[in-house]
Amino acid sequence: MIEPDADGRIPLGAEMPEGARFVGGVAALAPRWLRPDDAPSEADLSMCVACGLCLPHCPTYRLTGEESASPRGRIAAIRAVAEGRAEVDDRFAEFMDLCLSCRACEDVCPSHVPFGRMMEHARVQIEPLRPARERLVRRLGFDVALPRRRLLSAVAFLQPLARPFLGKRLRGLVPRTSAGELVRPLPRVTEPRGEARGTVALLSGCVQNRWFRPVNRATIRVLARGGWRVVVPRKQTCCGALHAHYGRLDAARKLARKNLRAFQGADWIVVNAAGCSAHMKEYGDLLGVEEAVAVPSNVRDLMEFLYEQGLDAPAAGLPDAGEDGSVRVAYHDACHALRAQHIREQPRALLRQIPGLEIVEIEEGDRCCGAAGVYNVVQPEMADELMRQKAEAIAATGARLVASANPGCTLQIAAGLHALGAQAEILHPVEILDRAFGSTEA
Repeated sequence: MIEPDADGRIPLGAEMPEGARFVGGVAALAPRWLRPDDAPSEADLSMCVACGLCLPHCPTYRLTGEESASPRGRIAAIRAVAEGRAEVDDRFAEFMDLCLSCRACEDVCPSHVPFGRMMEHARVQIEPLRPARERLVRRLGFDVALPRRRLLSAVAFLQPLARPFLGKRLRGLVPRTSAGELVRPLPRVTEPRGEARGTVALLSGCVQNRWFRPVNRATIRVLARGGWRVVVPRKQTCCGALHAHYGRLDAARKLARKNLRAFQGADWIVVNAAGCSAHMKEYGDLLGVEEAVAVPSNVRDLMEFLYEQGLDAPAAGLPDAGEDGSVRVAYHDACHALRAQHIREQPRALLRQIPGLEIVEIEEGDRCCGAAGVYNVVQPEMADELMRQKAEAIAATGARLVASANPGCTLQIAAGLHALGAQAEILHPVEILDRAFGSTEA
């Protein structure tokens, strides 16, 4: 029997080893996935032609200059395991873990390689390799805390007690919230002002609704002002984005199914966190062909929805504008808004309706800030460098307001600006609109 060559391939016409198969016109050994049922698909892998156009757009490749830290390098590693030429080991895990899943590569790929989906399936494979303690921590965070509203609220309540025991770096990343916000739930139903245009179901979120509840309140007020009846389904749960991004696809599927039941009947499902809206739009890919028929097509990111449906312009500018009535706002594009959903001009157009508001662009503003879910916790060195670059670029604009439509980005940018000693308030775009409307508390 002929052995594979130096590249692990077997020439055509040779006697096939047991378990070998044809891949790309040559014979390859059987895949070496640890969890074959959730492995990256051959169809996805075959889409990459290794052209390298993605490399200059990949944040980790730009910082390291290493092929292994590029989308092409990671796909080569995945393909090697799929063709039986490599194993899922610690080195493979290192390649996958260093990825931000920012999907900048997808945005420029001429072959439309679904790299984000591929990375989620690759990370499923490395979960069994993690130390027992790390697996336990991830299970407690992802599977126990995030989906349980009361438990997550308890964590938020107790957070001030834990802050003194956190390192300086983590203290800067952990958001603050008030007990007053936590004990005052969102209204279950908010009726529209004026003639009703339909019913919107709001994903209140897990992190968003514990540490950024003012964003949800502003969302409800602006939607109601625009003529929408807003409901907040009580049986909803975490969208599952973090679970999917970090190799817990089974848990992500359970959360998706629960949310599909909770949001039935609404004209629209509106999501005000970019990472969550991008993930919910991809429930069909997550659940597979048989269940995809149940996935609604009416999921919208909040800023996308307001732009599509139309929103009357505020009559006046922001109450805290300068003497000349102007306010400069630096707009930060969250990766999963810009890359995964192609949302860029919509929020800018809405904000430009505010009298006196000037939007200033951030240098290399399409570059990831380094938050990337929990990336800034598990990959601190890379995340901190990206955070520094982003914070310096924002500070250079001179803007005293920063618009950020994703909670992870908001925390990362706040920590970066604080480290620089820069003074700027960070708000969700809908909070800026809400201020301009001068609304009272709902």
